[in-house]
Amino acid sequence: MTQTIAPRVRILVLLILAVAGALLAGAAPASAHAALTGSDPAQGAVVDTAPAQISLTFSEPIAVGDDSVRVLDPKGERVDKGAPAGLSGTTYSVRLLSGLPDGTYTVAYQVVSADSHPVAGAYTFSIGAPSETTVSVSAQGSDDGLVGWLYGFGRYVSYAGFVVLAGGAAFVLACWAPGARVRAVQRLVVSGWLALTAATLGLLLLRGSYTTSGKVGDIFDLELLGDVLQTKTGAALVSRLLLLAAAALFIAVLFGAYARTAPAGADGDADGAKKPAEGEAEGDRGEPDKRDLTFGLALGGTVVAAGLAASWAMSEHASQGLQPGVAMPVDVVHLLAVAAWLGGLTTLLVALYRGPVETPVGRDAVRRFSRLAFGSVVTLAVTGVYQSWRQLGSWSAFTDTRYGQLLLVKIALVAVMVAVAYLSRRWTHRLAEARISAAEEEKRPAVSARSEETEASEEEEKQPAGTAPAEASDASEASGASEAKKTKAGHDAVRAAQLARQRAATEAARQKRLRDADPNRFGLRRSVLAEAGVAVVLLAVTTVLTQTEPGRTEQEAKAAAATSSSAAEGTGQGSGAVSLTMPFDTGGRNGKGVVSIDLDPARVGDNSLHVYVEGPDGTPVDVPEVKLALTLTAQDIGPLPVAPDHVTTGHWSASAVQIPMAGDWKVEVTVRTSDIDQVTVSRNAQIG
Repeated sequence: MTQTIAPRVRILVLLILAVAGALLAGAAPASAHAALTGSDPAQGAVVDTAPAQISLTFSEPIAVGDDSVRVLDPKGERVDKGAPAGLSGTTYSVRLLSGLPDGTYTVAYQVVSADSHPVAGAYTFSIGAPSETTVSVSAQGSDDGLVGWLYGFGRYVSYAGFVVLAGGAAFVLACWAPGARVRAVQRLVVSGWLALTAATLGLLLLRGSYTTSGKVGDIFDLELLGDVLQTKTGAALVSRLLLLAAAALFIAVLFGAYARTAPAGADGDADGAKKPAEGEAEGDRGEPDKRDLTFGLALGGTVVAAGLAASWAMSEHASQGLQPGVAMPVDVVHLLAVAAWLGGLTTLLVALYRGPVETPVGRDAVRRFSRLAFGSVVTLAVTGVYQSWRQLGSWSAFTDTRYGQLLLVKIALVAVMVAVAYLSRRWTHRLAEARISAAEEEKRPAVSARSEETEASEEEEKQPAGTAPAEASDASEASGASEAKKTKAGHDAVRAAQLARQRAATEAARQKRLRDADPNRFGLRRSVLAEAGVAVVLLAVTTVLTQTEPGRTEQEAKAAAATSSSAAEGTGQGSGAVSLTMPFDTGGRNGKGVVSIDLDPARVGDNSLHVYVEGPDGTPVDVPEVKLALTLTAQDIGPLPVAPDHVTTGHWSASAVQIPMAGDWKVEVTVRTSDIDQVTVSRNAQIG
C-alpha cells in the first residue's frame, strides 16, 4: 500500500507548489500602499500663471529624499529647487523657479510609503496652454524587474520560515513532547529558522535598491545600506535578526535539554515530564526542574515569537491608517495564530509521514493539536474581521478592489481548511481502537521472539561444553583447545550481533507495515496532507495580500483620479484620432468580448478618451469595471491612470486626458466582468 501512496503524495505536493507558484508569479509587483490622492496644481489642470510651488497629497504618511519630487519643463529640464518640505503628515511641497514660461510640465515622484512600499508615478499640468514636451524621466520605478521579484520572493520565504519555526516549536511544546527527539521534526524547525534568517538578511540587502533605483548593482551599496538602517523598515529587519539569535538559543535548549527529559512514548505529556527510571527516587529526577524548564521554554518562546511577529506589524499595513495603536497588537496576535495553526499542521504532517516507528503520533497528540488549531481559527476570525474593516472600509471594496477579491479567496480557503480539519478529527477518534488492536498484535510476536532467543542462548551454552576434548594429554593440547574456544566464542558473538540487528530491522519494518496499513492512520495522514496543501496556497495568498494596495486606499485613489479628470479643463489642438480594438476573455461566464478605445486628437496635451465594450455578437454590454493606464516605456513615464466615467450601456468616457510627450505609448485596459473575473489587454499607439 505504501508503494502506491508515495507517488500520489509526490504528485499532490507538486500540484500544491505549482498552484502556490502560479499565485506568486501572477501577482502584480508590490503595489503602492500610499496613493496620490491630490495635487496642486491638479493633474491635467491648466493654470493662468506659474505657481510658486507644487504640492502632493498622499493617502498615508510617506518618506521622501532630496530627489523624491522632480518637476520638468517641456524641454525636460528641472525647474524645482530645494528638497521637498512637509506641509503635513501626508502633504509635501517643492518650490519652483520663478518666471516659468507657458507649456506642459511633468511632475515625477518617487517616495516610500509608511508601510514600507515604494511609490512612483508621474502626472502633468500646464501653464497658459498645453504644449509639446521632450521630457525624459529616468527609471525610478523599483518594484519591477529582478530586484522587485527577489524582494517579493524574500517576503514569501520569510513568512513561511516564521510559520514553520514558531508553529513547529509550539506543536512540540503544547502537543507532542516526544517530537523533540524526532530528527525529522528537528530538521523542520531548524529549516524554518534558517529560511527566516536568510530571507531577512536578503531583504535587508535588497531594501536600498528596492526603494530607489531597482538596480542589481546597488544591492551591495554600503551607503544605501546605511540609509536603510536609519528607516523604520531597516530597524524592523535588524530587530528581527537579533530576535533570531535568541530563537537559535531557544532551539538549542528545546532539542537539547528538553529533548532529554521528553518521554519516549507515542504521546507523552504536554509538559514534557517523564516518569523516573526504576531505582530512582522522584526527587532524584528533578521533576520540578523539568516543569520549570518547560515553563521557561514556553514563556521565552512566546516572547520571541511575538517579537518576530511585531517586526512585521511595526513596518507594514498595521503601522499606518486607522487605529495603529490597536491594529499592531491585533496583527501580532493574528500572525501568531497563523503560525500555531499552519506551522503545527506542517509539523504534524512531517511526523505522520517521516516520524520513527517507535515514536508514532498518537491520538492524544492529535487531539491536543486539534484544540490548539480550533483556538487559532477563532482568533483568526476575530482579528481578521477587524483587519478587514480597517483595510476595506466598505462592503463594495470586497468586489471592487483587488485587495477585497484576494481577501474573499483567503476566506474561502480558510473555510475549506476547517472542513478538512473536521474530517481529520473524525479519523482521530478512530485511532484509539486501532492502537489497542495493534498493541495486541505486536505483543504476541514479541513473546515468541523472546522464546527463540532463550532457546538459542541455551544451545549456545551447551555447545562449548560438548566441543571440549574429553581428555587432555598435555598442556599444549589444552592451550590449543582454549584458543579454539575463544575464537569460536568471538565468531558466535559477531553472529549474535548480526542476528540481533537483522531481527531489529525486520521488527521495525513489520511495525511500519502495520502502522501504514492501519486504515484509520492512513485516513488521518491523507486528510492532514490535504489540509497542508490548502495551507500552502493560503500562505501564498496571504503574502500577496501584504503586497497589495488596501481596498480603502484604492477606492480613495479612484475617487481622487475621477475628480481630477472631471475637473480638469483643456484646449485640444489639431484633429485626428487613434482607435484601438482589443478582444478580451476574462475566463468567466459571459467573459468574452471586444473593447474599443478612441483617443482624440491623440496629440501631446489635452485629449478626450472614449471606451466601448461589446459582446461577441457586437451589441454594447455593461461590465462592472473598466480601468485604463498609459505608459511610455522608452522614457519610463507612467503608468498614468485614467478613470473613465460611465456614460451609457457599453460606453465610458474621460476628458482632459493629458499626454506629456510624443512617443509609442502602451495603452492598457483592465476589464472586469464579475466579482473575480478580470483581464488586462494592451496595445501600443503612436501619439503626437
